[in-house]
Amino acid sequence: MRDLLVATIVFGALPFVLRRPFLGILLMAWLGYMNPHRLCYGFILSFPVVQIVAIFTLLGMMMIREPKRMVWGVEIVLIIVLVSMKGISTLLGFYPEAAQNDLIRFVKIQILTFMTLMLLTSPQRVTLLIWAIVVSLGFYGLKGGLFTLAHGGVYRVEGPFGTFIGGNNELALAMVMTIPLARYLYQQESSKLVRLGLLMLMCLLAIAAIGTQSRGALVALSITGFVFWWKGKNKILSGILIAAAAAFILSFMPDSWFERMNTIKTYEQDASAMGRINAWWVAFRVANEHMFGGGAGMWTPAIFQRHAPVPNDVHDVHSIYFEVLGEQGWPGLVVFVLLLVTTWFKCWSIQRMAKKHPDTTWARDLALMIQVSLVGYMSAGTFLGLAYFDYLYHLIAVVVVTHMLVKQARREQQPSDAPKLDLFTSLRGLMARPQRRSSTFGLPSPHR
Repeated sequence: MRDLLVATIVFGALPFVLRRPFLGILLMAWLGYMNPHRLCYGFILSFPVVQIVAIFTLLGMMMIREPKRMVWGVEIVLIIVLVSMKGISTLLGFYPEAAQNDLIRFVKIQILTFMTLMLLTSPQRVTLLIWAIVVSLGFYGLKGGLFTLAHGGVYRVEGPFGTFIGGNNELALAMVMTIPLARYLYQQESSKLVRLGLLMLMCLLAIAAIGTQSRGALVALSITGFVFWWKGKNKILSGILIAAAAAFILSFMPDSWFERMNTIKTYEQDASAMGRINAWWVAFRVANEHMFGGGAGMWTPAIFQRHAPVPNDVHDVHSIYFEVLGEQGWPGLVVFVLLLVTTWFKCWSIQRMAKKHPDTTWARDLALMIQVSLVGYMSAGTFLGLAYFDYLYHLIAVVVVTHMLVKQARREQQPSDAPKLDLFTSLRGLMARPQRRSSTFGLPSPHR
């Protein structure tokens, strides 16, 4: 039954994707983050649904004459450099054949990122993409949060098998990154019922992150909670609310959860933590000996025997920074960190420009919340190997496009009314008949 439902939604939407390619972007976001096909047990489980939707989206982009433009920025150039360096590390790495599959997957992610860049042409579309991400990952926040409440946090929450968020640590990172985006949607929404739903979802996302029993999630939630408080206007009220929410969540967690979290202080006695540090040393030593690193798939017993302080303690690297360092060397790590830093400062630039234009308040809110989301990614990512997570690159695309939209607003002589970005208004805009324009750069077609 699940297979038929997912197949009906996907294949039933394909004709509409041809007419409105941006529907394909939303559909791929749903398939990529919620992974509904991975929750099935029949033919759709291994069916290449994302590739099929991507093909139909590309066909729609070529067939339909609606605004499309390639938005460039320093971040996009850095992504291209990062892909190139990953290609070099694949060719020169320890296991080129094994690294090839990882490279292909990363290239596919960036193809979808560039398609997204071309079709994000308005604030409404940006907001709809955020909705697609929040609803998709919110499904696991809702499911995992209720599961944690029902069982008192005794059992660990995990994501769908075979996906980026399949493990408990990876799912926790996604939950932490999604809370600020749900907050952005809450700020834009006019419906009280939808706002209430988003507020409940934010709470459940936090509960689900705690329910994963990930120590990285606790660190990330603590840091993002502090950033929320620091960025808030009413620090006394927000501090009280955050403290109350934390006390409520922790009140029903079992003793075993507190015992596991306490190992953060005594990491020297924890085999898992010491195993990660052992893998970090492998990354450091490989990067010092090989300029472009060892390539993907290097975390094997043979490499640990040659480079690890404890040769027989083989662990996955579990860190975005050491993952890139080991696989792409010091140049790759520099590019990756620059990508994070430039994205962060571009969010600052958006906020600064948006202060002078009332019609770009949405951009200021979004940039601020993406900054908080990046804090969650960079803090939890210290203990998770998700350097090539498509979530990050989607957010980078959103930041680059938002920056461009704010610059466009600044060039206008007369400020316009702030766009309505609540869910139903954005959906009506999506379903409206596309304007006939040239197929590149969004320039008007010549008069006939």
